Amino acid sequence: MSIYLDNAATTCVCPEAAEAALHAMTVAYGNPSSTHRLGREAKKLLDSSRAAVAAALGCTAAELYFTSCGSEADNWAIIRGAEYNFRRGKHIISSAAEHSAVLKSLAYLEAQGYEITRLKPQPDGAVSIQSVLDALRPDTCLVTLMLVNNESGAITDIAGIAGAVKAQNPHTLIHTDAVQAFMKIPFSAKSLGADMISVSGHKIHAPKGIGALFIRKGLNLPPYIMGGGQEQNRRAGTESLPLIAAFGAACTAAEADFPAASARMAALRAHAVARLTAENGNLRVLGGGAPQILSISLPGWRSEVLMNYLEAEDIFVSKSSACKKGGRSYVLEEMGLGSDVIDGALRVSFSRFTTQTEVDTFCDCLRAARETLRHR
Repeated sequence: MSIYLDNAATTCVCPEAAEAALHAMTVAYGNPSSTHRLGREAKKLLDSSRAAVAAALGCTAAELYFTSCGSEADNWAIIRGAEYNFRRGKHIISSAAEHSAVLKSLAYLEAQGYEITRLKPQPDGAVSIQSVLDALRPDTCLVTLMLVNNESGAITDIAGIAGAVKAQNPHTLIHTDAVQAFMKIPFSAKSLGADMISVSGHKIHAPKGIGALFIRKGLNLPPYIMGGGQEQNRRAGTESLPLIAAFGAACTAAEADFPAASARMAALRAHAVARLTAENGNLRVLGGGAPQILSISLPGWRSEVLMNYLEAEDIFVSKSSACKKGGRSYVLEEMGLGSDVIDGALRVSFSRFTTQTEVDTFCDCLRAARETLRHR
């Protein structure tokens, strides 16, 4: 049986989400904007699903807008947020270790005349409050930083950054990509203090193709996709009700098991670290903080070779973000790690369904790989 330890890339769809999607496709299949009975039933499902995701995020349903994915939510928040707030200035603070959806949105704005400060992360992969304050200027219109880094698992103190920035410059907008943090570490929209928060369904056992953007009440962020009046006139296009219903069901299921699931993943991570470091003398643990992500390296062994060995044993991990499609990790480069460490890096990521037996099998196989494969 396969051992899947690449949950930071995507997760299996949980039974509750699959059942909800099937119901929406075969029973509540009306258009939520239609006024007849099937449309009204679909609208009721849309509203209850929105309420479920909003409850998990700790915001009101009126502050939550569905998107096609976390990347769309990032694009919308960053590009429209900067354009909305340009009268305050055209300076943006972010980091060099953000998700590609953030970095490419910033590159687009830079070409439009915005000035971007890309902070270097600390050695653990997080961004410090002080580095943000040191970069803050009167014309800073937006700060966008990831809550949990998708490769290192480092946790950035977004609540502390938001509080410190707003104290000095209350009109600066704060956005965080919380895709890897949602239902993994405890937070709410209120506790973070961010104006905009991006989340995604397929990281919490909903299908791919559904995300959401929290937009603080009172922030009149312009639409990113224009057309009809869906999503309170903020995001055009007929809502994908099967995916939305699945997202809502996945949130409800995850909430019922949270924070116990987070504690289980943290225990699995600690167990893996203890075994891996004891059994592989030169193994390094890179960054960390989040319970579900473990970034490690075996300097002297190539990531691709290790992955191929593990895959032959039906064990699946990654060496960087799936969005890089196997490319070298710029996140680890920005953390100041050497080439030998980066070239031997693996990202192991857990879900609430991961078992200790699976983790032990992975540890056994990685040790066997190190002992069997040629040191380069």
